[in-house]
Amino acid sequence: MRKSFADYVRDAVRQIPKGQTRTYGEVARVIGHPGAARAVGTIMKNNYDPSVPCHRVIKSDGTIGDYNRGGSAKKRSLLKAEGVRGI
Repeated sequence: MRKSFADYVRDAVRQIPKGQTRTYGEVARVIGHPGAARAVGTIMKNNYDPSVPCHRVIKSDGTIGDYNRGGSAKKRSLLKAEGVRGI
């Protein structure tokens, strides 16, 4: 079976190590779609699969953005617990 764009996004996000972040644009570039940052954001916004650490994906300006499983405060808390600095 052929993978969908969303499958590639989720696979790329699963590869982000604990304690690190990537921007939506970086994820898009990794999967070969450099102009698809907004599409990556939409997929992450609708992700409820616990195996996909969508909290590790942030905005290109370094802000964390929202989190569909508890808001930006929860996202910040998860990132800090993983050792991400400057969040």
